[in-house]
Amino acid sequence: MLYEKKNMAKIQILVIEDNDLLRKGIVALLNKHGGFQVVARSEDGDAVRQLKSLEQPPHVVLLDLGLEKINSLKLMALLKEELPAAKIIAMDILPNNIDISEFVQAGGSGFILKNAPFNDWIKTIKAVAKGAKVLPPVLTQSLFTEIVELAFKSDDGIPSDSIRFTDRERQVVNLIAEGLSNKEIAEELHIATYTVKSHVHNILEKMELSTRLQVAAFVHKKGAV
Repeated sequence: MLYEKKNMAKIQILVIEDNDLLRKGIVALLNKHGGFQVVARSEDGDAVRQLKSLEQPPHVVLLDLGLEKINSLKLMALLKEELPAAKIIAMDILPNNIDISEFVQAGGSGFILKNAPFNDWIKTIKAVAKGAKVLPPVLTQSLFTEIVELAFKSDDGIPSDSIRFTDRERQVVNLIAEGLSNKEIAEELHIATYTVKSHVHNILEKMELSTRLQVAAFVHKKGAV
């Protein structure tokens, strides 16, 4: 089924979920929210065909990590070919370490627990649409270390220890390694969230990395900076 409206201000979303009842529920809730619009929905790889009919490609893809008819990660690779600019968020109930690490390696931008409050869905979708990498607290607390270790096994692209950080940047780097979000780092250091964002931007540039997960991987391998 295909949906299209002329409202460019809304975050355009593609929903891929093979449970019909759950898929309809997700679509209904998202469309009810004023900031979102589901432009397509599918239960499997048919989503790729649907994309060719859309005038406005989705900004965000919500992908069930446990699809039965097609391997979700293989579908993710196809979607990234068709939608290089789209951000992909995985949905699951009881994810395991390997699934999440592979999802991170494949370029996933976020993760939503299917039983999470809808407000968490809203926050995650909005943050990912803006370019953030988001894992829910329950995962960052229990799986974060294992994820980054599995997702970034090699030292390729990891900078040397000669990088010169400011004292504040060192604090931010080490808190990133603990799995804290920008908001949590801001609260911990008693500074504004936008100041943390600025520090993160500078840190990524100095380390020649592209994501905070890579920063965390560096710290977990090399030790606190």
